[in-house]
Amino acid sequence: MRSVFAAFILSFAGLFGLTVMPGSGLTANAQTVNPGGTIRSIRVEGNQRIEDRTIQSYLLVEPGDPFDRERIDLSLKTLFATGLFADASFEKSGSDLVVRVVENPIINRVIFEGNSALDDDKLREEIEVAPRGIFTAARVQSDVQRILELYRQSGRFAASVEPQYKPLEQNRVDLVFVINEGPVTGVRSINFIGNESYSDRRLRSEIVTRQSRWWRFFSSNDNYDPGRLEYDRELLRQFYQNNGYYDFRVVSAVADLTPDQEDFYITYTVEEGDQYNYGEVKVETELDKLNAEGLRRAISIQEGDLFRGDQIENAIDTLTYAAGVAGYAFVDITPQLDPDPETNRVNVTFALDEGPRVYIERINITGNTATLDRVIRRELRVAEGDAFNRVLLDRSRNRVRALGYFKEVEISESAGSAPDKTVVDVAVQEQPTGELSFAAGYSSVDAFLFDVSVSQRNLRGRGQTVIARVSASKRQQYIDLRFREPRFLDRNLAAGIDLFSTRSDFADISFGGFKTDTIGAGVNFGFPLSENTNFGVRYRLQSDELDFTDRPIVINTDGTQATETITDDNGTPDDPSDDITREVAISPNEDPLPPNTSVVDICDAAYVNRSRNCRNERAEISSIVGYTFNWDRRNDPIEPTGGFDMSLSQDFAGVGGDVKFIRTEVSGATYKGIFKGVRASARVSAGYIEPIGNNDGIRINNRFFRGGSTFRGFDVAGLGPRLIRREVDDEGNTVRLRKLNALGGKAYYQGTLELTVPNFLPEEYGIDTALFVEAGSVGILDDVDVDEARIVPTTTPGTTAVELTKDAMGLRASAGLSIGWDSPFGPIRFDFSQILRKEEYDRTETFRFSTSTRF
Repeated sequence: MRSVFAAFILSFAGLFGLTVMPGSGLTANAQTVNPGGTIRSIRVEGNQRIEDRTIQSYLLVEPGDPFDRERIDLSLKTLFATGLFADASFEKSGSDLVVRVVENPIINRVIFEGNSALDDDKLREEIEVAPRGIFTAARVQSDVQRILELYRQSGRFAASVEPQYKPLEQNRVDLVFVINEGPVTGVRSINFIGNESYSDRRLRSEIVTRQSRWWRFFSSNDNYDPGRLEYDRELLRQFYQNNGYYDFRVVSAVADLTPDQEDFYITYTVEEGDQYNYGEVKVETELDKLNAEGLRRAISIQEGDLFRGDQIENAIDTLTYAAGVAGYAFVDITPQLDPDPETNRVNVTFALDEGPRVYIERINITGNTATLDRVIRRELRVAEGDAFNRVLLDRSRNRVRALGYFKEVEISESAGSAPDKTVVDVAVQEQPTGELSFAAGYSSVDAFLFDVSVSQRNLRGRGQTVIARVSASKRQQYIDLRFREPRFLDRNLAAGIDLFSTRSDFADISFGGFKTDTIGAGVNFGFPLSENTNFGVRYRLQSDELDFTDRPIVINTDGTQATETITDDNGTPDDPSDDITREVAISPNEDPLPPNTSVVDICDAAYVNRSRNCRNERAEISSIVGYTFNWDRRNDPIEPTGGFDMSLSQDFAGVGGDVKFIRTEVSGATYKGIFKGVRASARVSAGYIEPIGNNDGIRINNRFFRGGSTFRGFDVAGLGPRLIRREVDDEGNTVRLRKLNALGGKAYYQGTLELTVPNFLPEEYGIDTALFVEAGSVGILDDVDVDEARIVPTTTPGTTAVELTKDAMGLRASAGLSIGWDSPFGPIRFDFSQILRKEEYDRTETFRFSTSTRF
């Protein structure tokens, strides 16, 4: 009991900053051991958990040694250095050396009280103490500082932490951190002194720190963080230098606490200097295989252009790449900047020389708490032992980002164990890759919908993708199970399998309201051909059953539609002179039916005027093999501001099965960053499908349909070939045009121009806006799919109704505004469109609201 009491006294003193040393009243100093004589034996007293032999192993004396005061004093210090003991003393008892110890308590539990902004798991990640660990005052006090630092990073500078403990039996304690989080310390205002060329508002948009406002509830950038100030200073320097201000510097960045101690005022004092242009730009090299003039033409900097600091770095990367192509893996490029204040020009000379040979000694990967190291390493374009190459490191960063597993990916280097070695550090920040959702809602695309999905794009941190989705909406219900292994058999080969079942109902957009039931399975493989190209092959076997919605009509014995003559009194029952007679179809609900008539479905073979598309009403097996070639030269896989990508895809149906066709699709896009927040992209795409070895044409379910989310401004399947009914009067004027059913087409082409523009809303809202222009068309039907014009019963008095197929592949175009919101509930998009060009029978829309589930 005495030892436990002493341990608590020492711990309590340590927690309040009191230092207890051996010999201060609680310990017996080693100096009290009188020298002389020989140690006969060593006895250990006071220990409860630690064995005598373990304690004796820490001592620098043993039986048979003399009572040496210096060695005994060192033994005492060694015992305290283990951290196992709260107190220790040495005493000479005759010829025996007695070692008395007081063990530090064992931590039973670590408890946090008063925390709400940071959960227990987050705090436990930061501290060192843990259950079943040794309780020491120094370690607890160190953890207190770690917790306070964590709260400061989250903007709570008024937070306080008081460690407490509860003694338990068997020399154990419950350690309790009592936390007072305090209010969030925000940024009340950000001010600039010395800026003349740019307003405070413009400069605030260039830094990370934001002023505290009520709408920034999704962000922590409006919390004061002193470490962020240095980063903001660098951002300001980059901004000014990228706009020609070569001499710009931040004189000071000061944060003052407000009188109420709840917020900070941040003030930057800057010196802008003068705006510079580029002067003479030269490249100098003594390397035999490199031509200075050729290298000069390779960089984009031109004399007279506005000076931009980032262009210097881009030029160095370009020259490094050019030197590598010429065979110089190790090249030292030094930009020499010579500003001329009189002319406000900066002369630049790039000096190239064969640099020291530097190799990658080690690659460290940090931050991947869920993803395995090898998943990241296999995306890197360099390996340990390779020559250091910055261009390849940039490519590696883009490849790791393209995985979609990480919020941030940063690659840096540090000195290695020798001058010719460097260490590459890859720091990543994980983001969620799995999703379990249960949703119900309404959209203008699918009306009422119900969606349940489970997906994981990084299964067990191995980069594998698993998707299990069940979805139901007005038009479509499907079940989809997928698995994809990016490194099949540990080779650079991706493999996947897909099982699916789909039921689609296009009653309101296509001929006769057809329905399809599809069930099938597929396998796919993909592999890279080069750094920027890859090739994929696939095979799919599926059963398609197409059924047109039943629509009963009454026909005569000759197969024509039965009609009857009715007379309209035209509003004057007593005056037969203005009566109008017209032929109308006999209702199948009429009872009894006229003689020599019968009720059949509109697609029945007995109906002589049935649509030619009725022949598609059958079940077929499709055996489809295909390939896709992708070429990606974008400078960024997430938000490209330069480069292009393109894709070529072909599917061949007819390797067995009932369906035979060749389907080809090609698409390509180019990207351009204009300035910050403004990006432009242009995409073109086209497709064509052609039957093989038969005269039956292409079934309607295999044709191309465009509209809705694929062609903004037009309804789903809103453009392209369509069956229409035109009612004309006696003079041939169209009285009424009914847009019946979309038929799809064998070909399509489309171009899209999109300009992402700033919306001046806080970034925390996650709202993006873009202006767009869509142009293209869908068309071309086989002769067997085109119905000849035929007269049908009319519903409008005094008119003649004609049904016919319209297949003009004329240009359609639309323009508008697209607003995307990356909401906490999933991505949402609003499209506002204005039709620029259309055919009279197209179905258009001016607004579309759509949601999608992340996978």
